[in-house]
Amino acid sequence: MMMCLGQFVFSLHTLAFQELQRQTEWRHASNARVGARPASQFLGVGDDTMTLQGVILPEFGARAWLDDLHEMADTGAAWPLVDGTGRVYGQWVINAKQETGTLFTRTGQPTRMDFTVTLRRVDDNIVEKITERSA
Repeated sequence: MMMCLGQFVFSLHTLAFQELQRQTEWRHASNARVGARPASQFLGVGDDTMTLQGVILPEFGARAWLDDLHEMADTGAAWPLVDGTGRVYGQWVINAKQETGTLFTRTGQPTRMDFTVTLRRVDDNIVEKITERSA
């Protein structure tokens, strides 16, 4: 198991991603001041997104896994995200999914599909802080 999103398991037997990118933002407000640099105030944590990219070969049945992710996204539900070491990342929604098919057969079916799944965190950092303290 590489990572779990709810009951969906990313692994070599389902969808194996080759690249994982995470972007976390922190919010700062800026106020102009006369004769000095702008004053900055920390407002808190901003968006946290994760992007998983990989390749599947649909002729071996992996296409159904992309369909499962699509159905999960259609619910709009938030899912716990846990990596293979047991680290809990909190609650995440599927924000976007992109598929690119190439190397087509005579019937128009792709023999290779590149996929990108974008997740966005929707909870507070409470779960992650508890996990860090207990480690």
